[in-house]
Amino acid sequence: MAKKRSGGGLTGTQQAAKFLGVSVLAGAVLAGIALPAAGALGLAAKGTVEGFDEIPSNLKTPPLSQRTKILDSEGGLIATVYSRDRTVVPIEKISPYMQKAIVAIEDGRFYEHGAIDLKGVLRAINRNAQSGGVSEGASTLTQQYVKNVFVEEAGDDPEKVAQATQQTIGRKVRELKFAIQVEEELGKKKILENYLNITFFGQQAYGIEAASQRYFSKHAADLTLGEAAMMAGLVQSPSRYDPINDVEEATKRRNVVLQRMADVKDISQAEADAAKAAPLKLKVKTPKNGCITAVDGAGFFCDYVRKTILNDPVFGKTAEERQKLWNLGGLTVKTTLSPRAQAAANEAAIAKVNKDDPVAASVVQVQPGTGKVLSMGQSRPYGLDPKKNETTLNLAVGSRMGGTTFGFQVGSTFKPITAAAALEKGLSPAQSFDTPEQINLPESDFRLCDGKPAGYRNWEVNNELKSEKGSYDMTSALGKSINTYFAKLEQMVGLCETLTMAKKVGYERELGKPMKESPSATLGGLESTPLDMASVYATFANRGLYCTPVVIESVKAANGDKLNVPQTKCTRAMSDRTADTISQMLKGVVEDGTGQKAGLSDRDNAGKTGTTNDRKDAWFVGYTPNLATAVWVGDDVGEKKSMYDLRIGGEYYDKVCGGCLPGPIWKIAMTGALDAGNTPSFTPVSVPRAEAPKDKEKEGDEGPNKPKKPKKPRDGKPNLPGITLPPGIFD
Repeated sequence: MAKKRSGGGLTGTQQAAKFLGVSVLAGAVLAGIALPAAGALGLAAKGTVEGFDEIPSNLKTPPLSQRTKILDSEGGLIATVYSRDRTVVPIEKISPYMQKAIVAIEDGRFYEHGAIDLKGVLRAINRNAQSGGVSEGASTLTQQYVKNVFVEEAGDDPEKVAQATQQTIGRKVRELKFAIQVEEELGKKKILENYLNITFFGQQAYGIEAASQRYFSKHAADLTLGEAAMMAGLVQSPSRYDPINDVEEATKRRNVVLQRMADVKDISQAEADAAKAAPLKLKVKTPKNGCITAVDGAGFFCDYVRKTILNDPVFGKTAEERQKLWNLGGLTVKTTLSPRAQAAANEAAIAKVNKDDPVAASVVQVQPGTGKVLSMGQSRPYGLDPKKNETTLNLAVGSRMGGTTFGFQVGSTFKPITAAAALEKGLSPAQSFDTPEQINLPESDFRLCDGKPAGYRNWEVNNELKSEKGSYDMTSALGKSINTYFAKLEQMVGLCETLTMAKKVGYERELGKPMKESPSATLGGLESTPLDMASVYATFANRGLYCTPVVIESVKAANGDKLNVPQTKCTRAMSDRTADTISQMLKGVVEDGTGQKAGLSDRDNAGKTGTTNDRKDAWFVGYTPNLATAVWVGDDVGEKKSMYDLRIGGEYYDKVCGGCLPGPIWKIAMTGALDAGNTPSFTPVSVPRAEAPKDKEKEGDEGPNKPKKPKKPRDGKPNLPGITLPPGIFD
């Protein structure tokens, strides 16, 4: 028996003998090591030889990084995203010319030898000895495949890539053992298929299918003899033989491959000569990678999908796991994006605001009852070039998902939340307050959720216009956006109750931070995002049921497995009667209030304008029973500027307001997204009213001060604002 060392293992001499014996039995000495002959026999270093038994016996072939396809809700392609531009195809979908060409030029004896080509090794050692350097390698196609697996496994980590490609005995021995196992387990046909799918062909193309599309705009199955020869020639040095950058060098290399194919009898000499005489005839297709290539301005939505996969635990417990899934790719992600809604949102965003204007517009649409995000549009295009007014900042969402860090104050679009809190507490819509245009309320009247007073100073509240004074009920105060009314209403309802309602409808979801407990909340002094505001108003449309927004319907892995995806969670935020009452009151905003320019004439619709202090943000958020849309306009670069005396979209504005710019944008988006044949109505509900105010009628920049008299419709039936009568009562 062989003598063992004290530790029970073989001696260094015995391990060296074992290694050489295995190598010889495998058919090679030093297993294709392309090293100088000088000192080659002295490379049986202690670490390498002693480590032979420690090499894992199983080769773990990693799934190949491929393209991920992001699709809209109808299956249309939004964008293709990848870290490796690769599409894996079976051997049957690879041109026979390509199969023969790669074998001929890379490993002519591929079908004759095992994992190691003994003749090739001896020839390489002899030539290296004669040259005194490395003039020829002897790695078989199988060994090259194993090496490529290690490189693929390293991903984009420079340190791991260096380890996978280092010229050491240890790496070569590891490749040797794995190559032997691959030959035994996979067979020649599968090895060739895997090799052609993993190999880098230059120009960001990994695998034969992506390379065929890149250089010839065709499938790998359709490659001609000349095309296949050119592609096979790239493998040795993709940059040197790049046909896009050096046609002459690529042609010479192609001809070398063609001649080699003739020499090994894969083709006749006549065929080789004919192919050599032909030009390359490239038909280059520029690769489209990333959300920057998304159609109909859907780059921001596309990036939100990417962020969802990278951030949601349903795709992996750790950030590293989720990043690995995304980098691996090969996913087919079907999203909630509606092509029609996206086209409408994109058109609306750019219709009234130009990409080089001093302000930007954001449009986002949500489907009530499902939480599905149907569109995201912005006036500035998605991209990386600020000189072209491009941006990757998604104005519709919070920073964790690629958007704004602080969000935007929402102005009077918050007031329906206060109204909902009041109704839930039992107050009547007929609740009225008689106030001047300016009031002072003690902060101590407003209690935080821990019971402490919000402060000890007086809170000064002003209406937009001096003429906005007198008695208002909830409906008229919403229609004319009366600040003093909603300050007093919050005082009566409670600050904590108001903020609790805001949380229930998802007001703070995107920003991911607690709302500041401040009385100014009722006037929109706290920040939110367009996506969250669309979801808030979708809750009213959905009769009080809030649904978390979602953008992914399904995800299928490269192997066909279906992955779990985030599901919307619907919770009751308010009673259906409260939500229905809000809808009836907000109908008045678009009919004869501050949002008249946004109103849709062919269906039930409701909404609210919002303009913040100094006009730094302007909003319109509204909905029909089947669609909610939020529109924000403001300065998106640096310190926010007030919107006075500006030209926006080619039109002059002495001052921007929610009804005069976001409102018309909202109307364009809604009109384009909605089906003219599908016009559901809000659920009828009686809304009590207080006695109409008797103050003199005056007009403000966001609407009249006094409710207009009920209009008499064409059918002769009276129109009673906010009141729905049973059908047939006037018939």
